Amino acid sequence: MKISGQDPAPPPPDGVLWSVAGDVRALLMLPAALTLQVAHPAVGAGVDQHSVFRTDPWGRGERSLRSLQLWVYGGAAGAEEGRRLRRLHRTVRGIDAHGRPYHALDPAHYSWVHATGFPCYRHALGYLFRPLTEAQERQLYAEWLQVGRILGIDDRDMPQTVDAFWPYYREMLAGELERTVVVRELIATDSPVPAPDRGPLPVRVVLRALWPVLLPPLARFRAFVTVGYMPPDAREALGLEWSDVQERRLRRFSRAVRAVVPMLPERLRYLPLAREARARRREQVAHGK
Repeated sequence: MKISGQDPAPPPPDGVLWSVAGDVRALLMLPAALTLQVAHPAVGAGVDQHSVFRTDPWGRGERSLRSLQLWVYGGAAGAEEGRRLRRLHRTVRGIDAHGRPYHALDPAHYSWVHATGFPCYRHALGYLFRPLTEAQERQLYAEWLQVGRILGIDDRDMPQTVDAFWPYYREMLAGELERTVVVRELIATDSPVPAPDRGPLPVRVVLRALWPVLLPPLARFRAFVTVGYMPPDAREALGLEWSDVQERRLRRFSRAVRAVVPMLPERLRYLPLAREARARRREQVAHGK
């Protein structure tokens, strides 16, 4: 979508997304949002039938994370990334598990994929950062809409205020979402996952050798944060079990993360594109721009 012949602007440097999207804690929030996305039968079918998440999970994860970072920190590159994603999804179509045709760029499906991030971020921020004030929540939603415009989502296809978002969200939970085959795989602790194929060769060799031992606890941790950082109403809609014991464990883990991460040096606390954007911003401020 173009505005006055120009690409949509990215979220502002003093905004909520700029502060949190590039922080390593955001990595813990993403699995919940991804799982909520594929709980829509059309989205789940598209991922099931067209994605390489089973055969190349590390490559797909790396590409998805870079894409997300570009939307927030990439400037003009973010708008180009939005156009690339739309070109990529033009051919993603098929029949879902209920025999209904779907297309990835159908506005209802495409908007839902983007919309899931807002309730998941809002919920997880309260654990891993701090709860949002009402003003911050409204700002976050406004920035989420701005990212949606970068992705090519028309304003008429997304609720334009927080107050309008929640009825839409509850309607989706009640009438559209289900525990699709991809949801079940993403929360399973016994799904086969290949050893990482990124990083220095010596590290990859060691990981490959230790993978049979490392995978089970990593799979359990992935399932734990996926379900734990998902909003409770979404959990309930998908029939995902969550006990008081798990909740206490999640709160202890979150407190530890919340205490440790802010103490890390910038090169460890922020993802690469966020670090580069922060450095550029400091330079602009230093030169009065």
